[in-house]
Amino acid sequence: MQICSRCIYDDERIPYISFDENGVCSYCHQFDNLEKEYPTGEEGMKILKQMAETIKYDGKNNRYDVVIGISGGCDSSYMLYFAKEILGLRPLAAHFDNTWNSKIAVENISNITKKLDIDLFTHVVDNKEYNDIFKSFFKASVPDIDTPADIGLATTHYLAARKFGIKYIFEGHSFRTEGISPPGWFYMDARYIKTIHNKYGTQKMNTFPNLWLFRWLKWSVINRIKKIRPLYYIDYDKNAVKKFLQDEFGWQWYGGHHMENRTAYFTNNYYLPKKFNIDLRYCEYSAHVRTGSMSREEALEKIKEPKIFDNGILDEIKKRLNFSNSEFDEIMHAPKKLFLDYETYKPLFEKMRFLFWLMYKWELVPKSFYLKYTKKYTDDDLKNLLKLKEFFPAMKS
Repeated sequence: MQICSRCIYDDERIPYISFDENGVCSYCHQFDNLEKEYPTGEEGMKILKQMAETIKYDGKNNRYDVVIGISGGCDSSYMLYFAKEILGLRPLAAHFDNTWNSKIAVENISNITKKLDIDLFTHVVDNKEYNDIFKSFFKASVPDIDTPADIGLATTHYLAARKFGIKYIFEGHSFRTEGISPPGWFYMDARYIKTIHNKYGTQKMNTFPNLWLFRWLKWSVINRIKKIRPLYYIDYDKNAVKKFLQDEFGWQWYGGHHMENRTAYFTNNYYLPKKFNIDLRYCEYSAHVRTGSMSREEALEKIKEPKIFDNGILDEIKKRLNFSNSEFDEIMHAPKKLFLDYETYKPLFEKMRFLFWLMYKWELVPKSFYLKYTKKYTDDDLKNLLKLKEFFPAMKS
């Protein structure tokens, strides 16, 4: 096993990885390229303020300037504050409720929006319908079982923007704090969801907001709704932000990345580590090492610590999804699969690569989408991805 000399990625756990003559991995080089493309400090703020002026001008006849997704988490909560108080915008908060929010998340969303006097647009999916979709992904035996929540959130952003004639969406993602997830760990698109649900589901999807390709292209290309990630341009100290949110808004920390929602909590802290040997802390800690907020030695030690997990969440998963213990264990031990085993938009995305390159340049899709989803897989790429099934260890009882 080779471990990157700069971060903690290794060639047994991370697909598509390569190393230069100094032992630095390709993901670190990808990070460096993003650093050059998205400057922070004075230059980054200058770019953001110029963006804000354009956004204000385009929204002058509307009630709102920008849609911002809110989950109750740290990044999205801070984005609302930053957009309104620092950039002087009129944001509309948008939330996708998959009916699995934690109590803390609900309280955080309420506190932030009320104290900042920001309106909230919420799309609530039918709980039985969503449970059926989530259970379908579980039965499909793929790592990305929380994909429906991500797609639902993205679609809710567009629904809010379309309803109120808003041309801009702010996303709270930062490659400097969250890292760069390897291809093969996660995949998402509307056809992927439909394929899996048609095979394993029992109910129709009536209230779930799927992001069909045609409507997505219409919203992006025809309506020109742009997606922007402001955190790419600022020096973002997450620990300082947490304290600020707690002091100013009574915001509460929920224990870990994406743990404000219980399907995400279960996926990241139980399902992925136990079934697929995927530990998202590799992404997070490597990001901290690259930015200098954590030493490589500290990261290598911290990654050895077991992930915390509340067994009450496991009981809730089984109860709400109507799993017996034996049925649950059977699926946890079922053969591991990837998105390659199901029908997706991926071949179509590859054919549309040039269009998506233009959309990335026009800020209609994130660069990460262009890099991960439109690259045509070579035979070696496919072999590399399929090796993931070999890397994933056998389940331990």
